[in-house]
Amino acid sequence: MTNAERKWFDEITQLGCIIDRLQSGAFVPPERHHLLKGGKRIGHVDSIPLCAAHHRSGRKDDACVSRHPWKRAFEKRYGTEEFLLEKTRELVKACRPLTPEQIYRNRELHGHFGAGHS
Repeated sequence: MTNAERKWFDEITQLGCIIDRLQSGAFVPPERHHLLKGGKRIGHVDSIPLCAAHHRSGRKDDACVSRHPWKRAFEKRYGTEEFLLEKTRELVKACRPLTPEQIYRNRELHGHFGAGHS
């Protein structure tokens, strides 16, 4: 596993289940669900955070649809896995702290310099 893959796993773990996050803003500890193509994992960075209930509980009721084994019903209720991956990426990016270089560049672009700068 690469450092980038470890970082992604850390970030999605901190995000919590993407379904619960989008529906109620709640943090529910997640498991990693790897997206598949042709029955094989695409890669570690193509994974989404799902709680046990949404990932593998086998539920299919008014409160919850589990991805396994109900992919079609899961995607009908919550959106495609690709949509959920995009939402996960957006939230991870929004939650990342800015680097010092990014902070300086933002200040420079918007003319926001602290005291002592002219």
